[in-house]
Amino acid sequence: MTRGDEPRTGELPVLAVDGLTVMTSGGRRVVDDVSFTLRAGERLGVIGESGSGKSLTALAVAGLLAPGLAAAGSVRLSGTEVIGAPEATLNQVRGSSVSLVFQEPLTALDPLMRVGHQIAGPLRRHRGLRGAAVHAAVLDLMREVALPEPERLARSFPHEMSGGQRQRVAIAMALACRPSVLIADEPTTALDVTVQAEILELLLRVVDEHRTALVFVSHDMAVVSQVAERVLVMRTGAVVEEGDVADVIAAPRHPYTRSLVESARALDAALGGRPPGAGQDVTAVERR
Repeated sequence: MTRGDEPRTGELPVLAVDGLTVMTSGGRRVVDDVSFTLRAGERLGVIGESGSGKSLTALAVAGLLAPGLAAAGSVRLSGTEVIGAPEATLNQVRGSSVSLVFQEPLTALDPLMRVGHQIAGPLRRHRGLRGAAVHAAVLDLMREVALPEPERLARSFPHEMSGGQRQRVAIAMALACRPSVLIADEPTTALDVTVQAEILELLLRVVDEHRTALVFVSHDMAVVSQVAERVLVMRTGAVVEEGDVADVIAAPRHPYTRSLVESARALDAALGGRPPGAGQDVTAVERR
């Protein structure tokens, strides 16, 4: 639940994943029987090493699997079934019900298009805004994600901006249509630690303000502990542990989860406490 909110008993989930399985064309399962639900404003961390299936799970939720991969099971976004849905349905769901923020904004943004036009895209497609209305909405979104001088930056190309500014543009695009679910896939990995802190705080603020459900994908337990309330721990395509973040960190049950927590503690100790922006010390989460 969101910080300061009361529990939302009985509220229908905005995202319901049931038995999600992703297979290659050769029949190998790369995501195996993943299930979870999210209600408005809840924040879920999905953690695991490279190859654990965490990013594939996120892409399957949004109906964005690459050719050669197929999904089975059920993914319902605000009541709409994603698995097996036609592309026209998926195009409506993306942006209005779910949006994604990826690790490297420079590759996620069109290098040949000014960022103002890129933010305007979903506003035109999903909200039907035109002319002065779409221009005003673009500037409002840029202010919401704390981009300075929005009139000037709206005319910039992605390569003319810093990494942190580009990620803020990507977040503005993702929030343009006020989706029910925001998926952030390693959104701070490519940024320095100071900018990481700013982006994490921005994500927490906007999901709280709009009661957006957040799926935060990461390999870093300390960062997940800062952002999420609940966590799914994935290894080789399967969920090996799940629960409240503080409980999982305080008493991890699975050996793999214990290794993640111990690695985070070792890094904390080596750094003498993490630098600003690198995520909370996991021991601080245990004391909450």
